[in-house]
Amino acid sequence: MAQESPLDRFRDVLRGTSRALAEEPEVELGFTADAPVASGKHIKVPMPARALPADQVAEARGLADGFALKMRYHDTALHARAAPGDAVARAVFDAVEQARVDAIGSAGYDGIADNLDQALAMRMRSDPITRARTRAEVPLSTAVQLMVRERLTGRMPPAAAIPAMALVADWIEERAGAQLDALSALAGDQAAFGRGITRILQDLELVEGEVEPEQADDGGDDSEGEDEETPQDDGEDEGEQQGGEGQVEARGEDRSDDEQSDGQSDDMSEDVDAQGDDMADGEDEGGMMPVRPNRPFADLNTQFDYRAFTTKFDEVIAATELCEADELERLRAYLDQQLVQLQGVVTKLANRLQRRLMAQQSRSWDFDQEEGLLDAARLARVVINPAQSLSYKIERDTEFRDTVVTLLIDNSGSMRGRPIGIAAISADILARTLERVGVKVEILGFTTRAWKGGQSREAWLAAGRPPQPGRLNDIRHIVYKQADEPWRRAKKSLGLMMREGLLKENIDGEALLWAHGRLIARPEDRKVLMVISDGAPVDDSTLSVNSGSYLERHLRQVIAYIEGKSPVELVAIGIGHDVTRWYNRAVTIMDAEQLAGTMIEQLASLFDSE
Repeated sequence: MAQESPLDRFRDVLRGTSRALAEEPEVELGFTADAPVASGKHIKVPMPARALPADQVAEARGLADGFALKMRYHDTALHARAAPGDAVARAVFDAVEQARVDAIGSAGYDGIADNLDQALAMRMRSDPITRARTRAEVPLSTAVQLMVRERLTGRMPPAAAIPAMALVADWIEERAGAQLDALSALAGDQAAFGRGITRILQDLELVEGEVEPEQADDGGDDSEGEDEETPQDDGEDEGEQQGGEGQVEARGEDRSDDEQSDGQSDDMSEDVDAQGDDMADGEDEGGMMPVRPNRPFADLNTQFDYRAFTTKFDEVIAATELCEADELERLRAYLDQQLVQLQGVVTKLANRLQRRLMAQQSRSWDFDQEEGLLDAARLARVVINPAQSLSYKIERDTEFRDTVVTLLIDNSGSMRGRPIGIAAISADILARTLERVGVKVEILGFTTRAWKGGQSREAWLAAGRPPQPGRLNDIRHIVYKQADEPWRRAKKSLGLMMREGLLKENIDGEALLWAHGRLIARPEDRKVLMVISDGAPVDDSTLSVNSGSYLERHLRQVIAYIEGKSPVELVAIGIGHDVTRWYNRAVTIMDAEQLAGTMIEQLASLFDSE
């Protein structure tokens, strides 16, 4: 019998520890290259390198401990009944409950507390709070969670989050400081703690005063058929921990297995399309998500239960029109500096893709023909016997179909910093590579023109705040490179992604339809749409006056439509968030540095599988 490796022994130790912490002997633990997740009694944590580096071991321990403690101290059914329906409020509610579980489980155990700190530090690396520069950019769910954690455990927030915490701490303390202090005495009672969180949400004006979790004591009657009253799978609750982007994950979690078991929720009563529902059915992993649509709304399939309050202020604009030529030159130079650091490895991957595609496009010949071009290899035979037949060759038509690839890049605020830089670099190199082999590439981006609604919201307010207005922000769709435009002409435009202030909010569904509509109009035989994002649709203005799953539901419907009825091949890459729940063909990366290689491999596999 082969000797057990150190990695296997480490996994066995983690499994045993998780079973002890959860007080559940049937817990199973394994390693994964994707996002860490817990589903039922199964735990998946990131696999450390074979040398077991100390930081990677600590992260795996922290995540395993956190999942196990939630199995032990968290009542999923009670949590679902007490949670508010609003997306932002739900995100705060979920995050603070996680702080309670971690505090109870680590009390008196410094080792567990240290492990949980490592897991928190890992999550902070992909959390928008580390990139926030204004109060509006700080995710409230993360900020409140860290403040509650400090009160319950005495541990300071991670250093990366402290600058952003300073932007909102006084504001939160002024409105909800007394209720935050009161939580410490309620930590041992989840129901009472949940009511305390709801009072905090009221103080922060995230829910109305009467929206106390009134179902918390009614034993979970299913007759109402509401999402909030249905026990959710443990895997979903664990998914809330991973991205730190509470608004995103709460919306992803409001829908899944509970839709199957409880029938239709309040949101479902708004005539949700059956296709979008099919996409939600059967999912039991932690939620995250991304993607997008657009096109004149009159052209949309009537199955899409979605509208915009006004499209008057929307724009589709070329990157060159958003920036002066001099600034664009400076931004491109900055992007080239970033490119130097990745030039070697990415170029190697790009060359590999180029060789694979050229091999598929290479000439092939039928030999020993009676007519055609004279075969040089048979020249000696022809000299000896000029009457010899079968000395010719005929070129065979290539089977490589004319192809166009569209890269649709999330330009939301959560992509700020390293992720958007890597995305721009990867798009740049991929466009060059595919251009060499005759594959046309279009590069698009999507965001909004303003934070918090812009002119669309002002028009809605002027109209007297009609209920359920639909999308309530000014969308901005950016064309960085057209498919027929050579790379050398468009290279400066890609630098625009590095511009401060460009990245705002993201209406994914409309962006996806917009990119899809452009692709459908192309003459090429094969059309590929690759979406690169780090989260779900997030627009505070829209979600504050519609249902919490309004944008996500539309996104699901659009994905189902494209994957089920369109000739376009759809691929998604999630940065730090699991997008496999949404797309049939998708991959998740936890580090932006992996993006270029993943894009290239995904495209290569598409062509190889043809």
